[in-house]
Amino acid sequence: MDPNSQPPGSDTAGGTDLRREALIASLHQRFALAQARGDAEAKQALFREAVYLNLQPELWQDSAA
Repeated sequence: MDPNSQPPGSDTAGGTDLRREALIASLHQRFALAQARGDAEAKQALFREAVYLNLQPELWQDSAA
């Protein structure tokens, strides 16, 4: 293995950005579903998950939410 090559998912390979974007998209989609159902428990769980992932709510919540 080339000592200068980076494994998939590393910062320099751009994998971290793709992973972060996927996490934000997932949170956004699940939040929209919870919002539509009026499911406060699901929304609270998503906030806990976002805190764990260090993702600010502004990144994945709808602006009208």
